[in-house]
Amino acid sequence: MHVAPVVELRSVSFAYPGGGEVLRDVDLRVGKGEFVAIAGPNGGGKTTLLRLVLGLESPTSGTVLVYGEPADRLSHRSRLGYLAQRAQLRLDAPVTVREVVAAGRLPAGPLLGRLRAEDRRRIDEAIERVGLADRADMGLRRLSGGQQQRALIAKALAGEPSLLALDEPTTGVDAESQETLGELLAHLNAELGVTILYVSHEFGAVEHHVERIVLVRGGIVFDGAPGDLPGVWHDPSHVHV
Repeated sequence: MHVAPVVELRSVSFAYPGGGEVLRDVDLRVGKGEFVAIAGPNGGGKTTLLRLVLGLESPTSGTVLVYGEPADRLSHRSRLGYLAQRAQLRLDAPVTVREVVAAGRLPAGPLLGRLRAEDRRRIDEAIERVGLADRADMGLRRLSGGQQQRALIAKALAGEPSLLALDEPTTGVDAESQETLGELLAHLNAELGVTILYVSHEFGAVEHHVERIVLVRGGIVFDGAPGDLPGVWHDPSHVHV
């Protein structure tokens, strides 16, 4: 029986209004349970590709499908978990870890009213999964950079996503926290079957866990196993393909 890919891009091109073309004729398929690194130089289009998958942008031409539906009209958005770049996030707000993670239940829970018992259980479970149970009621801004990233991943997990997308998740995070993050993502992928798209310019945190790397430079110039990529694969912005 044919199984539709989780993510599929067919002949996708994209240009911002008034700007040049960022992506051209991109074809990409990501199957269920894959852990895929998306790499490339700044301005190469890797973040734009992720935004297309998330339905935050629409292609200039071509088709972007997620679970067989147009990405910008996905009927069950709770299936997607997204961790944006830290530069796009307000991490100095006076909120606790639990409050941040609770916001992740909005796609799966009621639009109005108090959290249900099931919501609270999922929130606690997500916090426990990222190792922050002892800091659940601590202010987010009191945490280290690595702990803040784990809290934001817990927020994404609270919605019970089957596809998790991360954009430059290790920026401003120390080496030890990066290793912890990599182990967490590997567990989510291997034990829970979460499909992961990991966008970054370096991959020290996940180099032992990623099974596939997609190098984007205006289009896809490499798509395969990390060991098949010429040069030092965990810094692919410097690899000439």
